[in-house]
Amino acid sequence: MTKSLEGKIALVTGAGSGIGQTTALTFAREGAKVVAADINLPDAEQTAHSIESAGGAAIAVKVDVSKSADVEAMVKAVVNEYGRLDCAFNNAGIGSRGQSTIDYSEEDFDRTISINLKGVWLCMKYEIPQMLKQGSGAIVNTASIMGVVGIDNSSAYVAAKHGVVGLTKTAALEFARKGIRVNAVCPGVIETPMVLRYTDEHPEVKEKYISRTPLGRLGNPQEVAETVVWLCSEDASFIHGHPMVVDGAWTAQ
Repeated sequence: MTKSLEGKIALVTGAGSGIGQTTALTFAREGAKVVAADINLPDAEQTAHSIESAGGAAIAVKVDVSKSADVEAMVKAVVNEYGRLDCAFNNAGIGSRGQSTIDYSEEDFDRTISINLKGVWLCMKYEIPQMLKQGSGAIVNTASIMGVVGIDNSSAYVAAKHGVVGLTKTAALEFARKGIRVNAVCPGVIETPMVLRYTDEHPEVKEKYISRTPLGRLGNPQEVAETVVWLCSEDASFIHGHPMVVDGAWTAQ
């Protein structure tokens, strides 16, 4: 069977766990060489090791996506190791504090925006010039269903994820005729370690999430990963600037 990304180079931020880790493994399954980047280097190294153990090629890089110097160094590491950058999944992010708009501290608000929104912008800022040199590339940014609808007690997270959708659309318009596709994935409630830690402590919240999802269950990271990898493949060649929801019909309500 032909692999959809054979010979491509893929960068994944937040690759140490959850959706990022699963997507890194799926990129490798489809033939890509992977750069697994995460603020937690041992976790990124574990992802890279898992890829290599399965017969793939990968390296691990430490990155704080809110810091320009880190992101610039990350992209340089990709090019130094593999010579190019074909696919980028800008996925690193943090969760919501669960506070009302007026109760958020300025520190918490700034941190959420810095990582979840500024971090995506910084990644594109340094990824796109390399893709322009090549004349091609595909980028997928992690937004959320909270990037297309609002939800209470999550103002900073909702603002950041709406911002990611806006960044995605703008970059898609700017670079569509230069060989670069930019899209976003908008997951619903997915059974990642971050989500499971919270729902294990608050089982009533998990039941609430399930009851609000028309499909009747939470999503799993592989379902998001398959979407991201497909968006980076030639099978999605006419999809530009799209915030693709993967949410069990949550936002269809």
